[in-house]
Amino acid sequence: MNDSSINDTRKAELLSTTVEHIDIREFDARPIIDSMGKMSFTSRDLARATRIYNQMLEDKDCTIFLVIAGSTSAGGCMDLYAELIRSNMVDCVVATGATIVDMDFFEGLGHKHYQALEIPDDDTLRSLYIDRIYDTYIDEEQLQDCDFTINRIANSLEHRGYSSREFIREMGKYLVEHGKKDNSLVKLAYEHDVPIFCPAFVDSSAGFGLVKHQVDQMKKGEGYMMIDAIADFRELTDIKIASGDSGLLMVGGGVPKNFIQDTVVCAEILGHEGVAVHKYAVQITVADVRDGACSSSTLQEAASWGKVNTGIEQMVFAEAGSVMPLLASDAWHRQNGGKDREARRWAKLFDKKA
Repeated sequence: MNDSSINDTRKAELLSTTVEHIDIREFDARPIIDSMGKMSFTSRDLARATRIYNQMLEDKDCTIFLVIAGSTSAGGCMDLYAELIRSNMVDCVVATGATIVDMDFFEGLGHKHYQALEIPDDDTLRSLYIDRIYDTYIDEEQLQDCDFTINRIANSLEHRGYSSREFIREMGKYLVEHGKKDNSLVKLAYEHDVPIFCPAFVDSSAGFGLVKHQVDQMKKGEGYMMIDAIADFRELTDIKIASGDSGLLMVGGGVPKNFIQDTVVCAEILGHEGVAVHKYAVQITVADVRDGACSSSTLQEAASWGKVNTGIEQMVFAEAGSVMPLLASDAWHRQNGGKDREARRWAKLFDKKA
């Protein structure tokens, strides 16, 4: 057996067990959340956060923003987020490029994430073209297929600036036509007119494909499409202005969290004095507050900036993959699978302006 065959065999061994994404419909977390509400510490925090999310869903005037940072999608929460869109339990998504491209769009193309049953030396993983997220593996060759698919989508578009929302909508359209997974957040968002924003879009596999697009076009002396980050901020602020009351369900923090919170301030700068701060806010994070960050401040601290309401907010200091399934399952069952909630379809706001 030659070295290539040995490597192929070893790679197949390491990529033998796929991550199975949790299905919040298969279990009813309401009794667990109710019991946790009678406890203390993080259990009670989670129960209160879940009650706040249910309040958002029951508030007929509330637009709900799902904000995702970190790697929970790769770790098994991907179908959870997709179900929230399918069940009309979120109205807009703000996320990292990795969440949307490297994880969801990647699986939409038919690729998988894998459980690391052992953690070999990372140099060995590199030699086998395996990327590691803690105890989860991705096949780098499959990820490059994602890069080149992004490149093909970019090559098919008119040469102009696009908000990340516009480009991700094109990705959703691509998955409708060519995808291999029905339960994709990007695909479902396209079908349900739920806009997705990635304020740092090129910090992902999309970046490689878009750079190649730009370089190839420049070599030909032709124009190219580009991602307009200012349009991202403007469009997301447009939704906040039009939505009235709003609620934030935030997993992690960082740029997506700060981006959605800043829409309130941006609306004020644009002269819309009556735009309310975010009425509800939940953040699940393991970040620490002592360095002044906590993935861009605690919710109480954000109130001093005029971004959120101090009355209906809850920080939950926990690893999101272990608590989001409980929160989401409780809400899904308590809200009849979202059947009684009116769809906002905020993506149509921009169709009218086109």
